[in-house]
Amino acid sequence: MEKRFKIFFFLVLTLPLLAAGASVSKAQAAVVGTELWCVAKNNAEDAALQTALNWACGPGGADCSPIQQGGPCYDASDIVVTASYAFNDYYLKHGLSTDSCSFDNTAALTSLNPSQSQKLFFLFLRS
Repeated sequence: MEKRFKIFFFLVLTLPLLAAGASVSKAQAAVVGTELWCVAKNNAEDAALQTALNWACGPGGADCSPIQQGGPCYDASDIVVTASYAFNDYYLKHGLSTDSCSFDNTAALTSLNPSQSQKLFFLFLRS
């Protein structure tokens, strides 16, 4: 429960900025030194997240092996964390742009490092 609260808290703080049209390109982020992560929106429907997750791990080409059953980050009970892992892997591999972090409006960019969640730690250190 505490893990979900942490994710909810940082999304609550950043989603209003993103909804207001804030977007940062890879070049802009490099200039100001801001790191961005692509995470699942906490208010997205589970079914929509599952569809986006299936696409990211399938045709999208994200490396989802750590979040598969038996992997170090597997948690079938937390679709938001699981989808965030896949979404960020896809984002890292596909240009670090707002276009590579949409997933039918189930994901958003954040500048708050989500690596405080132990499951996301491994992937987000790669960025």
